[in-house]
Amino acid sequence: MAEETKREVLGLKPKGDLIREAEERPLQRNPAPALALAPSGLMKGDKCEEPGPDPKPAAAPLQPTEEEEALIEFHRSYRDLFQFFCNNTTIHGAIRLVCSQHNRMKTAFWAVLWLCTFGMMYWQFALLFEEYFSYPVSLNINLNSDKLVFPAVTVCTLNPYRYTQMKGDLEELDRITEQTLSDLYKYNSFNTLGSHPRGRRGLRETLPHPLQLLWDPASPHAARKDRSAASSLRDNNPPVNWKDWKIGFKLCNQNKSDCFYQTYSSGVDAVREWYRFHYINILSRLPDSFTSLEEDKLGNFIFSCRFNQASCSQANYSHFHHPIYGNCYTFNGENNSNLWMSSMPGVNNGLSLTLRTEQNDFIPLLSTVTGARVTVHGQDEPAFMDDGGFNLRPGVETSISMRKETLDRLGGNYGDCTYNGSDVPVKNLYHSKYTQQVCIHSCFQESMVKECGCAYIFYPRPEHVEYCDYKKHDSWGYCYYKLQGAFSSDRLGCFTKCLKPCSVTSYKLSAGYSRWPSVTSQDWVFRMLSLQNNYTIKNKRNGVAKLNVFFKELNYKTNSESPSVTMVTLLSNLGSQWSLWFGSSVLSVVEMAELIFDLMVITFLMLLRRFRSRYWSPGRGGRGAQEVASTPASSLPSSVCPKLPSLASSLPSPDTSPTLTAPPPAYATLGPCPAPSSLAGASSSVFTLEEP
Repeated sequence: MAEETKREVLGLKPKGDLIREAEERPLQRNPAPALALAPSGLMKGDKCEEPGPDPKPAAAPLQPTEEEEALIEFHRSYRDLFQFFCNNTTIHGAIRLVCSQHNRMKTAFWAVLWLCTFGMMYWQFALLFEEYFSYPVSLNINLNSDKLVFPAVTVCTLNPYRYTQMKGDLEELDRITEQTLSDLYKYNSFNTLGSHPRGRRGLRETLPHPLQLLWDPASPHAARKDRSAASSLRDNNPPVNWKDWKIGFKLCNQNKSDCFYQTYSSGVDAVREWYRFHYINILSRLPDSFTSLEEDKLGNFIFSCRFNQASCSQANYSHFHHPIYGNCYTFNGENNSNLWMSSMPGVNNGLSLTLRTEQNDFIPLLSTVTGARVTVHGQDEPAFMDDGGFNLRPGVETSISMRKETLDRLGGNYGDCTYNGSDVPVKNLYHSKYTQQVCIHSCFQESMVKECGCAYIFYPRPEHVEYCDYKKHDSWGYCYYKLQGAFSSDRLGCFTKCLKPCSVTSYKLSAGYSRWPSVTSQDWVFRMLSLQNNYTIKNKRNGVAKLNVFFKELNYKTNSESPSVTMVTLLSNLGSQWSLWFGSSVLSVVEMAELIFDLMVITFLMLLRRFRSRYWSPGRGGRGAQEVASTPASSLPSSVCPKLPSLASSLPSPDTSPTLTAPPPAYATLGPCPAPSSLAGASSSVFTLEEP
């Protein structure tokens, strides 16, 4: 009773109340139980008191409770992280690394097997990604059937200009050609020299780049014979062995510093090319409005025209002139108001033409073939007679059957193609739909204008540029043949710059031939054609030809490209490989990502602790010592935790006033340290003297 009375006088609560409050107090995380000490050396009546307005004596030490789950937690070591992952992951085989930890052989076996499986799976992943980023395509073939738009058909006369109209301009060229053939081959059948009795030297000096006979030193026959090429050229005497010689003409640059011979092993090819070279210069001097007046009328070349058993009209064709193939007529072109449609296949449901193919007034040295030339193309594409055409034979009915095919390519990463040519660094000089042929010809013309200063007459002319003529551009022949060689070997880069179109419509052609008209019917057929066209056919068999163009069938093939490996296919293949090697799902991938993240965080924290222990140790400033001293004792490692000081040194002496004291900090490390219950509250407790 005396003790209770004394506690009431001092303003302290009874001991029973303190015990009940300690039992009813809720447990906190990492509780710091009161340090209950019965130190020896204390005077009787002394007791420990807590500072504050309501000091409460420690009745009994509280037992630590289980840690509550924090918002973010990380494992304390790599071992703990690995054990947690192996025990809880959904990846097959990982738990065997923990279950077999007491059997080192099994642990090593499963570790090697798990790593090998992991490597094999990611090797397969690498192959799948390599295939995906190579952007392979699959070709899909579909067969469709529907009414088809009839393509454009272009027919040319194979005669650029009538000899009577061009005779004045070609007279000099013909005389020089005849004299050249007479000098080189002792041949003369044109009978033009009689009306122009000029000497051989006068004729040869009127045109540049004369045709010459050249000795070929590379010939094996030339090595066995000792001849002088210069003397043979001066005398123009044909050599005994023609295999030692070539025929050609000399071309030089602007200042005559570089020259070469354009030679041919065939005399026919050399004469034709040389005549053609001079003919181009003559054409370049003609005005743009100059045309062949006799053949610009459809009736002079085409005797009859029918499509789908109906006669053609003037609105069904358009006319243009080709420098070599002469007057050309395009049926069902883009200028046609109503495009022809084919609803039935067969020869009677297509285009049928009867053509005049007489050759009486052709240019003999330029037109060495007779008949006509035809090509089939799309309405929005130009007619390239050199690239895709073929000749029609006189006295023969040529039946051309067609089959339509379309091709749709994938652009972008899947292939080098263009949709409209806007991404091609070549200007379209044809002003038509982009095709690879349009681009290649435009590219060559651009190079011709850039290198030679003039335009080649076979291709469209850019604005403010003249056609090549050696009277204005004396070295254009040298430049052209050099450029032609570079173009053929793709040193100009035209085939590289001109991409393939992504969408292409083509027509597969097959031709059949038969004699027309037959022997029994030719008399009345020729009679009717002469009366109908008011024209007398002199050479009946060689004066006409018939052409039929029709669809073989209305089925047309569509070829389209599609990606072989899409993103869906890639994910499906990756999932299949993951399930094959580990038998898991996409959530297992998330677990692997979580493991990698935890490894990175733990590594970062360990490096951070090592950095803090090195640069914020005692003696490096009050801030470092204060931060380390404020580290809770529960986070210190057990190996370096401070031992409990002796009771005499830890308790205050009677002469000192009761103050808050803390255990000495451990500066060696910041690792975790389990603290005993008697030490947990030492950092937050005060000692007071208790009287008996």
